Parts: sequence; C-alpha cells; structure tokens
Amino acid sequence: MTTERRAPAYDADERTMLEGWLEFHRRTLAAKCAGLTRAQLAIASVEPSPLSLMGLVRHMADVERSWYRRVLAGEDAPPLYWSDADRDGEFHFGEGDTWQEAYTGWQTEIETARRNAAGFGLDDLSKGRSRHTGERISLRWIHTHMIEEYARHNGHADLIRERIDGSTGD
Repeated sequence: MTTERRAPAYDADERTMLEGWLEFHRRTLAAKCAGLTRAQLAIASVEPSPLSLMGLVRHMADVERSWYRRVLAGEDAPPLYWSDADRDGEFHFGEGDTWQEAYTGWQTEIETARRNAAGFGLDDLSKGRSRHTGERISLRWIHTHMIEEYARHNGHADLIRERIDGSTGD
C-alpha cells in the first residue's frame, strides 16, 4: 500500500496541480487505512451509520469508476458495489468481502482513471454524460469534484481512524 504523500509544487501548472492534489488525497485515504486489520477496517463509525474505512475505499472505487469510466470515457461500466436495490451497497459487506479485494479494486479504478484522463485536455468535454443532468462535463470539473469528494471523505476517515486506535494526523 503506497501512502507516501506529497503536495504539488506551489508553482505547478494547472493540470499538474489538480492531478497532484487528487493523488495526495488518494494516498491520504490509503494512509488512514494502513496497518489495520480487516475487522478494524469494517468497524462502523457511529450507529446507525454503516460508514467504515473499508466502505469508504469501496465507495471511492465506485466514484472513480463512475466519473472516469462512465462519464469521461463513455464506457458501459456498471457499479461495483451499489445497486438500485442497495444504494449504499459499498458499506454493506459480509464476512467474505476482503480488504485485499476492496483495496485492489480501488487501485484498479485509480489506474484506469489516470489512463482515461491522460487522453483528455482539461477543457475537453466527456464522451459520456452526467447521470444527474445529462450534460457532458469537462475533465477540469471532474478532477475538481474528485478532489472535493476525497477531501470530504478523508475527514470522515480521520474520525473513524481516531475512533479505532486513537491515531490522528493530517
């Protein structure tokens, strides 16, 4: 698990800055999960919420998949964990669901996101459309949204990790 983080250079160009912050936040989530057992990773934050670190990783795998495969590249890529019948399926897992599977799936989606994004300029519009608005969306918007998505969930991860073992940090 790669958890070393580095903020982008203060004078980086826009694309380098956006992709640098996105990578920083991806690694932050990985760091919040490092060194824990599968049981610890599955601990829910606070009842009745099912929010857990493993669930957050699975959620972000689906978010990466949605924005960079379905919207940006226009691929037919169904959700990994949620469904219309279980909109929070990424947070509902059984004993057979492993951390290794969750982590590997997340990393696969990140690698695919990087590859798909490399074929677009920041101002280029997506091949697919938003499932919410039906609009095509620029890579700049997608990157910015993903930074926001990770930052918000990394805040959740901070609190969950502190509850598990008292570990705090940025």
